[in-house]
Amino acid sequence: MLNKFVIKLTICIWFGATGLLAQSNLKKASFIPHWSPQAQFAGYYYAYETGIYKKHGIDLTILTGGPNHPASVLMQKGEVDFASLWLTNAIQLHAGGVPVVHLAQVINRSALMLVAKKSSGIEKPEDMNGKKVGIWGGDFEIQPTAFFEKYNLKVRLIPQGGSINLFLSDAIDVTSAMWYNEYHTILNSGLNPDELNTFFFSDYDLNFPEEGLYCLEKTYTRDPRLCREFVQASYEGWVGAFEHPDEALEIVLTYMKNAKLPANRPHQRWMLSRMKDLIFLQEITGNFPELTEKDYYFVGEKLRDNESIKFIPTCEKFCPEWKKSTDRKTDK
Repeated sequence: MLNKFVIKLTICIWFGATGLLAQSNLKKASFIPHWSPQAQFAGYYYAYETGIYKKHGIDLTILTGGPNHPASVLMQKGEVDFASLWLTNAIQLHAGGVPVVHLAQVINRSALMLVAKKSSGIEKPEDMNGKKVGIWGGDFEIQPTAFFEKYNLKVRLIPQGGSINLFLSDAIDVTSAMWYNEYHTILNSGLNPDELNTFFFSDYDLNFPEEGLYCLEKTYTRDPRLCREFVQASYEGWVGAFEHPDEALEIVLTYMKNAKLPANRPHQRWMLSRMKDLIFLQEITGNFPELTEKDYYFVGEKLRDNESIKFIPTCEKFCPEWKKSTDRKTDK
């Protein structure tokens, strides 16, 4: 009887020691999403809470992003290992001397859009001529500006804040919106889809790939395997979030409440569904979508035309993982 007890005790100690050893072998890393907690980042939260990052050998800390903690600033200061950034933001950082490198393209289709009420008589781009259009500043104004130039439109630009109240009160004729966010807010206000006309920039040859995963060049050079494991774990987190949406939503809502943000379950469910549409378009493929050289240089040229950058960083410096894949289609 004593021998059995000793054997069981030895086994428990061995497994416990093995677990502690595995924990001690985890690589510490930090990650910041580029905005406040919401379903737009559900995959990362899901991967963290379900142990996917640890499975890939990463002891990850997720920081809270948003206007008070800009991901680009923390990346520039070297205070975070990984960040989600828009492609436009990342190119500007690199061109400005911050050696960020692209690890994965999470969203390849732009979710930025313009929305008009059918009652305004705006059915096509040309109908916006002379109208009041609400736009956000920074990277959000690059596509609208290119859109207005493409159709030779003279519009009255109205700075748009964080709400769509100007649009709802008819103070502006057209509003900027993200498909996964403000557009749903418009629907929740009582307007039906058949009362609206939508203008996705991706449908007007102005598609800008948006969210991607980035790190500094020194991080990639020091530990490329850590970078690849982070990307793979993040991908698995997104797949898990889409396969278990209720669990993912509970996790997101907890993060939002901890950040003292208003948490609306139906709105977050809409956002999660739209993120699936944007990341995988038709079906789960096994990898994040690919950023092509064609798309990269297209966005770079628009940034240069907009005088946001003086030169376009070479894709080899910006995307070192391209050189690791011999079967990648460059689609120049």
